[in-house]
Formats: sequence, structure tokens, C-alpha cells
Amino acid sequence: MTRTGHDRSAAPGGTRAALREAARAQLASGGSVLLTGPAGIGRSTAAARIADGLAARGHRVLRCSPSPADRDSPFLGLIDLLGPAGDEALAPLNAHERSVLEGALLRGTPPAGTDPTGGRDALVLRVAVRKVLAALASDAPLLLVVDDVQWLDEPTARVLLFLARRPGPHHAVLATLRTAPHTGPDAPAARELCPQPVRTLPLPPLTAREIADVLDAHGLHGGPAWPRQLVARLHEVASGHPRTALELAAGLHESAAAGAPLPDAWEPLPVPESLSRPVLDRVEALPGRARQLLLTASAAVRPTVELLRRAGCRQAAADVDTCVRHGLLAPPDRGALRFADPLTPMVLEARAPYALRMDAHRALAEAADDPVERAHHLARLTAGPDPAVADRLVEAASAARRRGAPGTAARLGRLAARHTPAGSAHTGTARRLTAAEDALDAGDLDFARELAYEVLGDAVRPADRVRAWTVVVDASGQAMSEIADVFPEAVRDAGDAPGLLAPLHYRMSWHAWMVGGSAGRARDHAARAAGLAARAGDRRTEVLALTQQASLELFLGRPEAESTLAAALAAPHDAYAMSHHNGPIYLKHRFHLAHDQLDEARAELRTLVYTLRQRGSADCLSQCLIGLAQLEIQRGRCRQALSMARQSLRITERAGLSQGPAWYAVALAETAGGSLSQALAAAEAARRHSEDDDDRLFLPRALHAEGRIRLFGGEPGRAAVLLRRTAELESAQGQGDPATRRWHADLAEALARSGAVDEAESVIDRARAQAARLGRAGVLAALDRAAAAVCEARGGLGAAAVGYEEAAARLRAAGYVLEEARTRVALGRVRRRLGDEGAAHAAFTQALRVFTAAGARAWVAGVRAERDRAGETPPLPLDDRAWPERLSSTERSVVTRVAQGATNREIAAGLTLSVKTVEAALTRSYRKLGARSRVEIARIVMTRPAP
Repeated sequence: MTRTGHDRSAAPGGTRAALREAARAQLASGGSVLLTGPAGIGRSTAAARIADGLAARGHRVLRCSPSPADRDSPFLGLIDLLGPAGDEALAPLNAHERSVLEGALLRGTPPAGTDPTGGRDALVLRVAVRKVLAALASDAPLLLVVDDVQWLDEPTARVLLFLARRPGPHHAVLATLRTAPHTGPDAPAARELCPQPVRTLPLPPLTAREIADVLDAHGLHGGPAWPRQLVARLHEVASGHPRTALELAAGLHESAAAGAPLPDAWEPLPVPESLSRPVLDRVEALPGRARQLLLTASAAVRPTVELLRRAGCRQAAADVDTCVRHGLLAPPDRGALRFADPLTPMVLEARAPYALRMDAHRALAEAADDPVERAHHLARLTAGPDPAVADRLVEAASAARRRGAPGTAARLGRLAARHTPAGSAHTGTARRLTAAEDALDAGDLDFARELAYEVLGDAVRPADRVRAWTVVVDASGQAMSEIADVFPEAVRDAGDAPGLLAPLHYRMSWHAWMVGGSAGRARDHAARAAGLAARAGDRRTEVLALTQQASLELFLGRPEAESTLAAALAAPHDAYAMSHHNGPIYLKHRFHLAHDQLDEARAELRTLVYTLRQRGSADCLSQCLIGLAQLEIQRGRCRQALSMARQSLRITERAGLSQGPAWYAVALAETAGGSLSQALAAAEAARRHSEDDDDRLFLPRALHAEGRIRLFGGEPGRAAVLLRRTAELESAQGQGDPATRRWHADLAEALARSGAVDEAESVIDRARAQAARLGRAGVLAALDRAAAAVCEARGGLGAAAVGYEEAAARLRAAGYVLEEARTRVALGRVRRRLGDEGAAHAAFTQALRVFTAAGARAWVAGVRAERDRAGETPPLPLDDRAWPERLSSTERSVVTRVAQGATNREIAAGLTLSVKTVEAALTRSYRKLGARSRVEIARIVMTRPAP
């Protein structure tokens, strides 16, 4: 079904969250960070959130935020930075140092003749600041935040430069730099103010969801009155800049408060004076001929140099160059033109005189040889109904549809309906319905729903009304619980006509599965829909219903599933159904997966994705990318999986679709090839979306993803709770084939590792019986691993090792390389518990080789550490008292101080080492001493002293 968006705020913070986490990690490890970006991108907000996060973790944070006027005020930045430092921080200073520093900070009168901006007194000041920072960093990590470093006064900048270039008591710097033209230092100069190592992080534009969150935070999101597509347009026009989006939203808010209707998806947004005036100033600075070209280009749908030349701009190439030099147009791409700022055409549309705009449309209508371009301008030139113009618009909509641009087709179709004379009511209704269906394909669900209800307001023909009801149902997406009352009305309108009842029963099948949670009832509706559609000669609905029936029979474990799919794939074919994600080609890949035919499944999906990229709906492309991401994970191609999952998420954000399925795919891909923390955030977002939509079809998958992450993260108890809920939901729906949703082995392992061994055995026995009956070799191999985990939990380590060996071999034979590697990790741990360090090292090495080749970053570091522990000198026996002989001199010094309770930072300062050197020495010492924590290090040192 088509999926719609709900609760953006439930999702994790996307690209900005990842950037903030990267910055915090860099700063926490002793490095510095320089955030860069243009005005209005949100540098200050990002820096504040990064610093607040570190402050919550125990960092001492000193801040300054200079402005342009501050550059001529000596030491104003230093005054702001050291403002929170009381007199006790100045205690380490001698009298002269203190008087010079207090004078610079305006806390006292400096001695006569001192000049802290130059000469010897400048050095005294810098040494004094260094001592103060050392005192402040003695009991907590110290972070200096310099927001808008380009406006920092020169004397303060010289102090920071001195500190950054000299080793000593460590502090980190978080600086922000505006990259738009300004008079301050450039990025390399700003980096020199930060202690090494410095990481420069360009701040990316906000995503559409993040823009929506910003609007919510400022009370400017219109809630239900603001369609998701409108928020997506705000994001697009603002180029992801929060300040611009806020100003546009404020203008919309004021217009709505004054009674003006909100613009639909195809009308220009009102641009407030604060944004339009800079654009107009730049346009007015152009020569007259270039201004005319810019106005004509703003009226065009797809402006090109050649189109503008034919429309009367005879020196188009030269005038385009002028506009490019002034930053109003981007350089032409093979003749195609694009405005550098999306606001520019909107400002010109709103501010140019009406007569000039109509002249531009007239010239473009005569010059255009593209049907879409010409129809657009004819519609703008025609005020009322005109059958000739309406027919032109219908032709243009068809052309746009063939090009794979359903959004444009929907806009043109609605214009065609508006230009259809009143005497042709049926024709106008049909055009509105076609436009609504195009809007569904474009992901503009609010527009589709609006058109459908327009039709229901005046249509009397049952066929028109049922067609409109199906649009309403499809526009509900995952939230089908919200449209339960639609079906009785729609069935009443359909009467006993098979051709009208068939599409309704097909959608009632989805409702029974997603909302009712019954695969059996859903299968019955699908079978009835297929029969009705066959009687009516509606092959498209028949194919979709047969596909749904086959999918449900596969889930239920019924043997007739294969023959039902074959009927859906048989001729005659319907092109729409064959390329749809609810069609038989997509389902065929899932049958391949059930039979562990990964290469065949991938081939089907790749062909489908290629077709959909050329011409297909956003929803279908997103769903196919999700399926392909899951396949790449199973095949051990984690980087590709992450890319596809993120592509799917971007598509859903742009189209305003439900992000739950895409976040689910991101969770799976991050679990394999990213980080478990990011994976957990994504899985929680997927679960919340499904719960908000009351989607019982997708919720178990989201719970399974979250449970796996908890299991891999060492939380088997929490994993078992989530996976039990998965089992309850899937079992209630009637799942009979464990290959359709492979949660059984994960649940059994979580139960075994959390002490519920008997329950784990029961899960394995039930799933094994189903899988054996259906011949699901991959499922049986995963269950063998779970059975080995049960043996391990019962203390049968030898039997567990044999079980893991056999399960790993079977998973490899089935093609599930990551599952094989995961099994070998469990094998290595058991071998180590048995005391067979060589076999443990071999198992970890095999697993590491697979994870590394697959790009499974979430696994590599942990498995490498386990392999190294298994391969290094074995742990010291308890009666061996000569632990220092195992360590180098540096390692002995570090270990001694760890045993005394010193932190890594304190050890580094005391030994004149870097924090990273201390961490590396401590890691080696852990391996050599067989310790796993600082507590164990202290115990070894205290109970086995050096001779």
C-alpha cells in the first residue's frame, strides 16, 4: 500500500545528530572541532547542543560569541571566556601575572606601563591564561567554545594561537566559522586557534524532517492545516537553511492568520520582505536585457538557453553569463538552466508587473516545442473554461506520466479539470480522478486526498465514487486504522458490480492484515478480489489481488502459494502491476529468499529498481530499495546496504511518505555496517512510527530489528522482551513459514542467554518443525546456532562448540555470510571458555575476515579485540607475581597510576604523554595481564606486587 508520514519528531536526528555525535567524540577524545557553514545554517545552535551534551557528561565549558562590533574591542573574547572563572582560578599566578591578567579582563587596574597587547607583557598574559586553564582543567575536561570565530578580536586570537601551539595542560576548542564572504579569518587561520588534532565539519543543510522539527520548536508548524508536501516545499525553497525556512514559515503563518488560503503544491510561496529585498537588489543591479531574461526564465517550467532565445531573448547566451556572474543563475548544464537560489523565481513571480509576466508566458507558449512546457503557459494565459486548452493539458499530463514525472502530471491534470467546461461534468470528474492517482504515485497524498473528496462531493456515478474511495484508502498509507469507516460507504456505492467490488476487497485485504492482524481473513479478501476482478476483466486488480493472496499464503505456510504466484505472473501482463512493489515481480524475490536463493532475489530486485528509477512512484522505489538493502546485508555487502537504506529514507522524506519502513532498513544496515547506537535510534523510530499508525503488519519487524540490536549489544534480557512481543504478534497473525520473518533463532538465543532455556528450546522445536516441513535450509541453520546457545547456557560447552561449527558451515553453504561470521564469534567464545586459545583465535580470525570483507563496521572492532585477546600471551596464573616483567616501562608506569586511581588525562599530564599514548599502553596492558577493566588492573597490581 502507499505509505504516508506521521510524527516526524519520532525519528532520530538524521544528519545533524550524526554530526553532533562525531563532534562530541572528537572533543571527548582530546581533539578540537571547527564547524563551518553559511549564514543561517544553524552553526550556533549546533555548537550549543554539542557543548551542552559535553557539559552534561562532566566537561567544564567556557564560551564566547563575538559579533562584528567586537573585533575592535581588545580582549573582549577573553573576558567572555574567563568570565565564569572566579578568583580561585587565578590562585596559581604570581603577583605580576595576576595583575596583568586582571587588567586585560578589566577586573583591576594594571600596573603603570604594562601593555598586554605586545612585548613582554603579552607573553606574561599568555602564560597566565595558560596557568588558569590548567587549574580549570585539573578536575574536569575543559572545552572552550568560540562561536563565530571570524569576529574574534585580534588580541584574544593571539592568546588562543599561543595556547594551541604549545603542549601542556590540555583543553579542546569548539569553534564555528561563517563561510559566506566576510572580513574575518579564513578556515585555515581559524584552525590554527584550535589545539591539534582539529577536525573541520561542514554543517550540512537540514533535512525536510529536521526543518519540520525547527518549525515545531518555534510554533510555526501549522499541524494538520499544513500539508506535509507544503513543509517539504519550505525545505526545498530554503535549501535546508533553518533561518530561511523560519522566515518563509512566518510569512505563511501571517497570511493564514489574515484569512489567505495556503498555497497548494504548485503555487509559489509568499516571500517576506526580509528575504525578497536582497533578491530584488541583486536583480535590479543587472542590465535591462539580463533582467528580462531572468523574468522569462522564472516563468518557464524547464528553462534552457535555446528556449529563452526562441522566446525573444536574442542574446540569451551572453545574458545567461551575466546572470551567472552575478550569482543569480547556476552555470548551464548542457543548456539547461537552474536558479542559484530557489527564492529568486518566486520573488520575480510575486513582484514583476502582471503584464510583463503574461508577455513572458505568451512568448514561451509560442516558443516551446515540449507539450508540458506549452500547456503550462497556455493554462496561465487562459482565465476560464476552454476545451482546447483542457485537451492540451491532458496531452501534456500523459507526456509527463510517460517521462516518470507523476507530480507534474497531477498538476496538469487538475488544471485540465478546471479548464473543462461545466457541460462536460463526467469528463472533468475523470480528469480529477486521474490527477489524484498521479498525485498518489508522486507521494503527494494530501493533494490526492483533496482531489478525491472534491469528486465525492458532487459525483453520482458509482464507478466514479468507488474510484475516489480507493484514492482515499490508498492515501491513508500505513495508517489504515483511520479509514475503517470508508469501506462500508464504498461497498454501498459499489452495489453488486464485480468490477467495483474487486478493488475494494483488495484494499480490505490490506486492512484485515495491517489493522485487524489476521493473515487468514486478509487472504480470503484477496482471493475474493481476484475472482471478482477476473469476472470483470480487470487484469490489473486481478494481478495485484493474486499477488496479495500469494504473499499471505507464503506467510501462512500454505502449499498453494507457489501456484497462486504463478497465476499472477502469467500472461496477460499489466505493466503497472508488474512494476509495483505490491506486484508479482517484487513478491517473486521474496519467494527466492524463502528458498535461500539470494542471487536470484537480487537480480529480480535490481531490475525492478532500475525500472522504477526511470519511471515509477516514490513509494515503490523506496520499498524496493528497502528490500535490496536487506538482501545486500544477507549477502555481506554492508556499505551498499547502508547506501540503499539511506536513499530510501531520503526518498520518503522528500515525498512526505511514512518513514517507518525506511528507518527499519537503516536500523538493519547500521546494525551490520554502521554503529549500534545509530542502529538503535533508527529501530526505535521505526517502532514508534508503526505504533502511531497502528500498523500490526510492520510493527513486528521493527520490534525484531530493535531486539537484535539489544541482543548484539549484550542486553539479552531486554532483547527477549522485544522479541517475545514480535513472536506474539506474528503468531497471532498466523505465521506458518518461519522463512518469511526470521525472528525465531534470535528469540531463542536471547531467551537462552537470559536464563529462559526451556522456553528457548520450545521456540526452536516449533520453528524447526515448520522449517523442516517447508524445506527452509537457511532457517534450520540459524536454529542450529540457537540450539548451540541453549547447550552453552546449560553448561555443555563441548556440545555447543560442535553445534556452532555445524551451524556456521550450513549458514555458509546457504549464502548467509554475516550469519556465519556471527556464529563463529560465538564459537570462539566457547572455545576460549574451554581453554583452547588456538581454536578460539582461529574462529575469531575467520569471523573477522568475513566481517572486514563485508564492511561490517559494527562488528569488526569488537571481534578484532576478542581475537587479539585469544592470540596474545595467555592470562597470568594467579600465583605468578612478576607482572611487571610482562610490560614495557611505559606500560608499567601507566598501570601503576591506574591502580592508584588516576584518570587517563591525569596519567598523560604526569608522564608528559598524549592521552592517546596512554590509552594505547593501557589497551596493551589489558591483553598482557588478562584484565578487562581498571578494577582488575588494580587487583593484579595490589595482590601481585612487583618483586
